[in-house]
Amino acid sequence: MTTSGRTRGAVPAAALGLARSCHPGPTAAVTVLTAALAAASGRDAAGCAAVAAAVLTGQLSIGWCNDAVDAGRDRAAGRADKPIVGGEVSVRTVRAAAFAALALCVPLSLASGPAAGAVHLAGVAAAWAYDLGLKATVLSWAPYAAGFGSLPAFVALGLPGEPRPAWWAVAAAALLGCGAHLANVLPDISDDLATGVRGWPQRLGPARVRALIPLPLLAATGLLVLAPDGPPGAAGWAALAAACVFAGAGVLLGGRSPRIPFAAAIAVAAVGVLLLLAQGVGITAP
Repeated sequence: MTTSGRTRGAVPAAALGLARSCHPGPTAAVTVLTAALAAASGRDAAGCAAVAAAVLTGQLSIGWCNDAVDAGRDRAAGRADKPIVGGEVSVRTVRAAAFAALALCVPLSLASGPAAGAVHLAGVAAAWAYDLGLKATVLSWAPYAAGFGSLPAFVALGLPGEPRPAWWAVAAAALLGCGAHLANVLPDISDDLATGVRGWPQRLGPARVRALIPLPLLAATGLLVLAPDGPPGAAGWAALAAACVFAGAGVLLGGRSPRIPFAAAIAVAAVGVLLLLAQGVGITAP
């Protein structure tokens, strides 16, 4: 009976560890925001559900792949907050979950059409390339740009007639991805360098990354306000001003804690995301 009790207790513990290993915050955020973008761009309920399912499985696979690949480095860095390091779930289980989610992502992506599915799967493949080694190179920013930039194209190409997204929607999403990369890596640069990870942000160093974070995010906001046809409205100018204020606060106060630039980056990125949702994917003729 005692063994049975341990078994019953171990299953929820492993499930919880697996859930925490998928990077649940970013996974949920990217899934919800892409589904919202699909709705804002004219996808019906079934289309939005298809987008959400494809993006969710893709993000789950990316998060689990990341934790499985990084398990050795996380142990060396003493990352007890990581479920694998803390003994909540095994590397084997997380790796198997990553491949299972990836296998589900393929048909779910193609359910939006061959062109849309191919674009989304290319973005997921770029993220896996990051996990499997590109994160330690000077090109570590490229998978983030490709992955985020693929999302407006995935949404647009899944609409009737496979229309193309506007260039500025794709470029803005890619810039948001670059900013997310910088902000995500900043708190862990010391641990990364100690375990041999020398990606683009690690090579720049904390001070330069802190100063650079606002630039791609502000560039994305500027594109979303200024690039669409017609003059910007009052709301667009207000959004651009708010993004500048958040970015400035991150730079001025960033020396106090690495969390401040990250929070400021999230605020600027939120402005960009709201603008992207308001603009949609800027569909052009196929």
